[in-house]
Amino acid sequence: MCVLAFAWRSHPDWPLVLAGNRDELHARPAAALARWDDAPAVLGGRDLEGGGTWLGVSEAGRLAVVTNLRGFGPPRPETPSRGRLARDILTGEGPYARFAAQDLDAFNPMNLIVVSDGEPRFCANRPASSIRTLAAGIYGLSNGDLDAPWPKTRRLKGALAAWLEGSDHEPGLLLAALADETRPPDAELPSTGLDLERERLVSPIFIRAERYGTRCSSVVCVDCDGRGEILERRFGPGGAALGETSLQFSWPHRW
Repeated sequence: MCVLAFAWRSHPDWPLVLAGNRDELHARPAAALARWDDAPAVLGGRDLEGGGTWLGVSEAGRLAVVTNLRGFGPPRPETPSRGRLARDILTGEGPYARFAAQDLDAFNPMNLIVVSDGEPRFCANRPASSIRTLAAGIYGLSNGDLDAPWPKTRRLKGALAAWLEGSDHEPGLLLAALADETRPPDAELPSTGLDLERERLVSPIFIRAERYGTRCSSVVCVDCDGRGEILERRFGPGGAALGETSLQFSWPHRW
């Protein structure tokens, strides 16, 4: 994912809500949201190049979502896929199913939000690897630090807060917020090492372009009885609609 908003225990009926967009090269192969044949308790899309996922949930009560970090140099091709880390967390198998902060050093710059064992944690590996537990609240994340005040992060956090405060909690409404193509003024753009034109291109919540852009919009909602739903709306070059999937799942924790 490249921008997301995440709410933890911020509403009595909806203790976990996440809305986010995955931005990636359109040529990178991916499989749509589905239950995994080799791990039926896991629901998520799959990166067919790296073998992992950018976002997924597990009926064992796990969630994992990854964003890249900008401003720390180009990625090193010899490192393991960041999506592999998310895959191991979700399946509960593999070398990173249970990880320590130092294990994150092996990966290219990234952020990671994990929910497991009934608590959410925020992990990052630049400028130093760290793991911290998140308190109840609403958080925003893009390709910088957690809650860095980038315009699109603020807008998406605000949209999620409004959804929680409103009377209509249809998860599909959050997909509309993820389609926001508003470009902020140049003076509000973050400085992440990109040239100005590139910074403008990637500044909206939804990025519409031919080579690189928003590949999918995703929403995860879990209610207080442990009933969950994950939605994914997919896009091709130029923002062309490619399909939509909605799946139900059970979450073992009760609030």
